[in-house]
Amino acid sequence: MAKDASEDPVRTDFIEKTGLITQAEGLPRIAGRVFGLLIYDGDVVSFGDLATKLQVSRASISTSIRILEERGLVKRVTKPGERQDFFRLAANPYGTMLKGIQKRNRSIQDDIAQTIQSLPADADAIGRLTAYADFYASLDAAVAVALRKLNSSNDLTTGQQPTALKDQSDDQ
Repeated sequence: MAKDASEDPVRTDFIEKTGLITQAEGLPRIAGRVFGLLIYDGDVVSFGDLATKLQVSRASISTSIRILEERGLVKRVTKPGERQDFFRLAANPYGTMLKGIQKRNRSIQDDIAQTIQSLPADADAIGRLTAYADFYASLDAAVAVALRKLNSSNDLTTGQQPTALKDQSDDQ
């Protein structure tokens, strides 16, 4: 069974750092902490346990879970005979994150291309805007390489979870 955050300083530090990383990326810090806990512990966790382990309100957990589910990073699961919801990492959450980065990069490239197309052919800004678009095209190519590498990996560290829930007992 996973330890509470107060029992393991390395775990606590990782969870907090993950919260700060996601906050820097524009997501709520609590969502990052939920994600960090699920990564670190690797278990299916109940809604109530998330609130208790992270020492935050159930409302904060609800908001965070909704965001993480919308982004395809967390999966809601049920257990037979249990009334509450449980959560785990979604299959290949890092691939999902890379696809989101790719989508944003391509949208930015499209926006820059539209700006270039709306300018006269001899506009001074075209070269700078083209270099800017090329920067995002390079990022997109690098993300595509990372995504192919991640998707071809059979390494369980990618966050890939089994399709079936873990057995409810800890006997396995």
